[in-house]
Amino acid sequence: MTLHVHEFGPADGRPVVFLHGLTGHGGRWRLLAERELADFRVVAPDLRGHGDSTRLPPWTLEQHAADVIDLLDALELDRVPLVGHSYGGATALHVTTRAPERVERLALLDPSTGLSPLRCQEVAEEELEPEFWPDLDAARAEFAEMWPAEGVDLEVPANFVQTPDGRWRRRYSTVMAVTAWSEMARRPMLPPRGTRTLLLPATKADFVSPELVAALQDRLGDDLTVREVDSGHVLYLERPAEVGALLREFLCEA
Repeated sequence: MTLHVHEFGPADGRPVVFLHGLTGHGGRWRLLAERELADFRVVAPDLRGHGDSTRLPPWTLEQHAADVIDLLDALELDRVPLVGHSYGGATALHVTTRAPERVERLALLDPSTGLSPLRCQEVAEEELEPEFWPDLDAARAEFAEMWPAEGVDLEVPANFVQTPDGRWRRRYSTVMAVTAWSEMARRPMLPPRGTRTLLLPATKADFVSPELVAALQDRLGDDLTVREVDSGHVLYLERPAEVGALLREFLCEA
């Protein structure tokens, strides 16, 4: 299988596929899965270019979507709810468009799509010089300014690697990340009409534009539910109980 997969919860639980954002990894869903959705079978791959998955190109959204569909085939998951955060939300939209029969319902957690090309260019250029930390304590201190201690304790051991010069960096492909910022500047891919969809914009971030919300409302009508979360971008680590409750309600509705 191309993608490394993390699984949480009972093997016979209702399967739900979770897609992480850029620079992340599937293990980042552990706290949400084990504490808020413990009765579900959470399937959380490392996307291409991240974690223990292949680093090989192409790194387009079409390829990320194809990887996820191949994963569903490999795990014999015919039709599942799909949850995507940030760049994983953009990937989830492409999966839903390409293979709508495989997606039972769709949850988008502060998705990164249709972003300003100027912004994407600036951040992509910054990715050419990735960030390094002198030691893990320095990394832990920086992330502790954004995330709760439990999220930091999960992230630092799992998503940092030491470079030959002794410094530390996050475990993702730099060239993949540059490509990803270009992909996020593309026009948003909208799900097919009739796709039951939950949108959770993070109010302290600026990824979900009013134009994206309006486009989803126009496409989906009553099949779209929007619930703002008073959080920064990584809302499932910053507000796990609230996000977990919203996801549970969405996943369990008739």
